[in-house]
Amino acid sequence: MKDKLPIPRVLAQDGPFQRGFSIADMAAPVTKLNFWGVRGSTPTVDPATWRYGGNTPCLELEAPDGTQFILDCGTGLRMLGNRWVAPSGEKSQGTHILITHYHWDHIQGVPFFAPLYLPNNEFKFYSFRSKFLGRDSLKQVFEAQMAVPYFPVDMSVMSAKRKFQEVEGGESFTIGENKITTRWLNHPQGCLGFRIETPAGTVAYATDNEPGNAKLDESLRELAAGADIFINDAQFTAEQMETTRKGWGHSSWLEGVKAARQAGAKTLVLFHHDPDSTDRKLDSILRQARDEFDSVFAASEGMVITLGAPGEAVQAHMPGTRTALRREVQCHAKVCGLTEGGREFVEETVVCDLSLQGAMITLTHLPQLQSELQVTMETPGTNGERRIQLKGYVVRIDDTNDKGRVSVGVVFTD
Repeated sequence: MKDKLPIPRVLAQDGPFQRGFSIADMAAPVTKLNFWGVRGSTPTVDPATWRYGGNTPCLELEAPDGTQFILDCGTGLRMLGNRWVAPSGEKSQGTHILITHYHWDHIQGVPFFAPLYLPNNEFKFYSFRSKFLGRDSLKQVFEAQMAVPYFPVDMSVMSAKRKFQEVEGGESFTIGENKITTRWLNHPQGCLGFRIETPAGTVAYATDNEPGNAKLDESLRELAAGADIFINDAQFTAEQMETTRKGWGHSSWLEGVKAARQAGAKTLVLFHHDPDSTDRKLDSILRQARDEFDSVFAASEGMVITLGAPGEAVQAHMPGTRTALRREVQCHAKVCGLTEGGREFVEETVVCDLSLQGAMITLTHLPQLQSELQVTMETPGTNGERRIQLKGYVVRIDDTNDKGRVSVGVVFTD
């Protein structure tokens, strides 16, 4: 049975908030979560995956007190480094990097993180002691991936100050005004999940976990209990987990929904997408998940989630579409889709801005972000008007000067 939870407000803009924007400057405590890498196992540049993105796991969380957390160091870390602004302010606690485990896709961005090469920067890394490596496991892993013959230079060229702290599952500690709790997850060679409780809300990060171990399943529920945002592994389908991918240490959208429901999490974010999952496949997975749990997003590069903003507990901001050749047109169109509240709608409108990849459409209905629209356009042709039927995916929603109407950005998928 589908859970009925409050649906978070969703917005869209041309990209993440401007770098250097200070959450601490706002009156209400606000936590901001940036998604820099959302893919699992290996990065992909397949054109069929461009909309959700191909970089491996990396998230950035800025707490209300100015503390900056980085969750995992996949290839998305390079993109963060290129736009990085050092935390500042009287209450800032610096940058703290939480590593869930030592598989390649969660550490391979470290050699390409530009701020590590600057002497004025300081970072503190946290992860567990591996039984395969012993003491200073995390430091060993970073040094090994840059050792001869795997990399042209070693870690000695990194001039930023670095500290390493070992943590175990079941620990809790405080950084600034934020409480961090760890739990073990079911993944080969070990994996930590992190729960970050900030004054503006709670984020639970549980990438790389496979259901089926009763003790570790309970750890996952404890991690996600009542969380405002629950980020969970959704790499495989239920069928793959029962057959070809059993024992690989990953989960599915369906298991994520079950865990979110059992834990009382408010919003579920599907994460760690399989490199072979195309945008269309992820669209389908998201539709299925939303049939079972109202407040669900599929993580995509450039997505920003804020907690505690005035008016709404959770806001999701999606990146704008990629640039394309655009043309002003006047095409009559019929649009069918789902509203934010999950209701079907049909509306007649005019398409005024069209490209090869998508369109901007003005509507009176407010569609659900990351939902599918069916667009039927009537376009002029040599033998009169012809009708074109297209399927599109909602990637942005903007206010307009016309009261009661919104401008909806659509990427065509068919």
